[in-house]
Amino acid sequence: MRYEAPETTKEAVSLLAKAKGKAYVLAGGTDLLVRMKSGVIEPDLIVDIKRIEATQAIKKMASGFRIGAAVSGARIGRNAALKKAWPGVVEAAELIGSDQIQGRCTISGNLCNASPAADSVPALVAAGAKAIVVGPKGRRTVAVEKIPKGPGKTSLAKGEIVESISLPKPAPKTGDAYLRFIPRSEMDIAVVSVGICLTLNGKGKIHKARVALGAVAPTVVLVPEAAEALIGSKLDDEALAALTAACEKACKPIDDMRGTIEFRTEVAGVLARRAAKIAYQRAGGK
Repeated sequence: MRYEAPETTKEAVSLLAKAKGKAYVLAGGTDLLVRMKSGVIEPDLIVDIKRIEATQAIKKMASGFRIGAAVSGARIGRNAALKKAWPGVVEAAELIGSDQIQGRCTISGNLCNASPAADSVPALVAAGAKAIVVGPKGRRTVAVEKIPKGPGKTSLAKGEIVESISLPKPAPKTGDAYLRFIPRSEMDIAVVSVGICLTLNGKGKIHKARVALGAVAPTVVLVPEAAEALIGSKLDDEALAALTAACEKACKPIDDMRGTIEFRTEVAGVLARRAAKIAYQRAGGK
């Protein structure tokens, strides 16, 4: 196995593009190293991106935030400006593993691991986050929800890496929230998760919404029908009932030891209602 630690994105892309055999990117390593140790994968090449300056910064810009692909969950949680702008995204990032894991894990790695139950992804999708992807053919910006293609599979081509995640500057009266259901109180994989972002108008009515569900389909699901159910409302009972119905309809879960299809479907609706209320309150709704 070869290990490389380039200092530029261009060099990392070149190494991955020219790699023979199985090549993997190392950001935090909290998924990659576990899979290696358990024998699930045997890399021929590991490209460590932590020495690349662009992957290590959290930048606040006029257009929003840019979070480098190697920025840890712990650093995200300590960033006051990011936490104020996108509390739901930060809360989701802080749910990835234990305190020890938080010192290493990254939201880009969480995204590219492509688990349907990834905690940070529904919140990122709800916030309208985009991935800055760099590859042999140049740089492109991709909606976060278009990166995972199925469990363990992404849309990234050979040689491409996610250099950073960009979050837009939230509009006035915007609030987001993330909730998940797990069997234990801490450090477990989401059985169902929901990310919601709401923007209110001057009268306190919802005029923009994004709703994303996790762990109920092969990838995180953006549910336009659920968002539409909320628009024009002040989150009254009728709107919440329509939200619940839309989320339940969008679910395509599996039966497994963690939960049945019926259970996951019902919980998706329950969590969506709860998350919507939190997001509405954060947006300034009453």
